[in-house]
Amino acid sequence: MSFHQLFVILLARWRVVAGVFCGFVFLVMAVSFIWPKQYTATASVVIDAKSDPLAGAGGNAGGAGGQQISNYVNTQADIIGSERVAQRVVKTLRLDQQPEARKLWAKSPDEDISIRIAHYLLEKKVTVAPSHDSPTHMSNVVEIQVKWSDPQTAAALANSFAQTAIDTNIELKVEPAKQYTTWFDQRARALKADLETKQKKLSDYQNAKGIVSTDDKFDVENARLAELSTELVNIQTLRQEAQSRQHQAGSDIESLPEVLSSPVVQSLKAALSQAEARRQDTAQRLGKNHPDYQEVEGEITNLRSRIAKESANIAASLGSSAQVNLRRENEVRTALDAQKKRVLELKHQHDEAGTLLSDVTTAQRDYDDVTQRLAQSSLESLTQQTNVVQLTTASIPTDPSSPKMLLNLILAVFLGGIFGIAAALGLEMSNRIVREDEDMLDLLGVPLLGKIRYVPVRASLPRANPSGAPGRLEPSVV
Repeated sequence: MSFHQLFVILLARWRVVAGVFCGFVFLVMAVSFIWPKQYTATASVVIDAKSDPLAGAGGNAGGAGGQQISNYVNTQADIIGSERVAQRVVKTLRLDQQPEARKLWAKSPDEDISIRIAHYLLEKKVTVAPSHDSPTHMSNVVEIQVKWSDPQTAAALANSFAQTAIDTNIELKVEPAKQYTTWFDQRARALKADLETKQKKLSDYQNAKGIVSTDDKFDVENARLAELSTELVNIQTLRQEAQSRQHQAGSDIESLPEVLSSPVVQSLKAALSQAEARRQDTAQRLGKNHPDYQEVEGEITNLRSRIAKESANIAASLGSSAQVNLRRENEVRTALDAQKKRVLELKHQHDEAGTLLSDVTTAQRDYDDVTQRLAQSSLESLTQQTNVVQLTTASIPTDPSSPKMLLNLILAVFLGGIFGIAAALGLEMSNRIVREDEDMLDLLGVPLLGKIRYVPVRASLPRANPSGAPGRLEPSVV
C-alpha cells in the first residue's frame, strides 16, 4: 500500500478516524479528571563519608575509593528504605491509628497493622535513591520521595522518613557499641582478676626467695664465682711450681733457687770458702799432719754439714709448701663448686621470677588494651552524632504530581490518532472498495483499457438501489 492509497482511504473514512480519535481523547481526559490526584513531597539527606572521629582508625565509613563511597551511600539508602524505619514512621505519625487505615487493613480491633502499612508505604508510596548514582557523577545525597493523596501527609511522611533514618542510624551505631561495652567490661573484670593473681604470685615468690626488683645479689655471686675461678688457677700454678721444685730438690738441692738465694747458705758458703783457703795455706806452710791443719779441716767439714742441713731444710720447706698449695687448691675447688651451685640456683630463681614477671607484663598489657577498648566503646555508646544529616526539608506540594493533564493530553492525541488510523485501515481491509485505478489492477491482475467517469444508477434496479430513491452517479470502469 502506497502513501497515496493510504491517504485516499483515510480521506474516505475520515468520520471513523475522527470518531475514534475524539472518543479516545475524551476517554483519557475523563479518566484523568476522575483519577485521584497524587502529591509528591521530596526530602533529602546527605551522607558524610569521612571517617568517624569517635570510631578512630577502624571507623572509616566510606574509605578513600569512589566505589566504596558509592557502596556506603547505597547502604544508607537501603537503611532509609528499610522496614524498621517505615514501622517507626508509621508509629510516629500514628498512621495505624487512623480510622481509614484500620478499616482498610485491620482484621480485628486489637491488631497491630503497622507492619502492613509499612509494607504498603515501601512498595507503593516511598522511593529512596541517591540523587546521582553513576560512575561519572556520584553523589552523597539521598532523596526520599513520597506520593500521597494529601499534600500535608506527603510532606510529613517525607520529613519523618528523613528524621527517623537519622535516629535509626544513631541507634545502629550505639546499640553495637553498648553490646561491646558490656562485653569489654566483663572481659576487663576477668583480666583484672587474672592480673592481680599473677602479681600476687610474683610477689610471694620474690618474698620467698629474697628477690627484689633492684636485686644485685646475682651480680655479686657471679663476681664471687669469677674470683674463685681466678684464685683456683693461681693456686694450681703455685702448686705446680712447688711440686716442680720439690722434684728438682731430690736430684740437686744446691741448684734450687731458694737454696741459692738463702742468706744463711750464702754466709755458710762464704765461711767455707775462707776455711778452704786457710786449709790450703796451712797445708803448704805446716803440712797436713799439723794440728792447725786438722782444726781447719774439722771446721770445713762442719760448714759443709751445716750447708747440707740448711739445704735439706729448704727442700723440706718446698714439700710443705706443695702440700699447703694442694690443700688450698682442694678448698678453693670445693668453694668454687659450691659457688657454681649457688649461682645456678640464683639463675633458676631469677628465671622463674622473670617468667612470672613476663606473665604479669602480658596480663597488664591485655588489661590495658581491653580497658582502652572499653573506654572507646563507652564513648561510642554515648554518642548522639551521626554522619547522616537532613539536607532539605520536604515542603507541602501545591500541584499534584499525577495525573499529569498535559502529558495525558499529548499521549491521548498521539494514541487516538494511531487508533483512528488503525480502525480505518481495519474497516478497509474487512470491506475492500475499489477507489483508484491501481486497486483494479491489484485485484484483477489485468490492464486497464479505459474508464467511464460516471454512470447513472437506475432506481428500478433493486440491488443497486433497494429503496427506490433517485440514483447517483458512481465512477465505473470497463
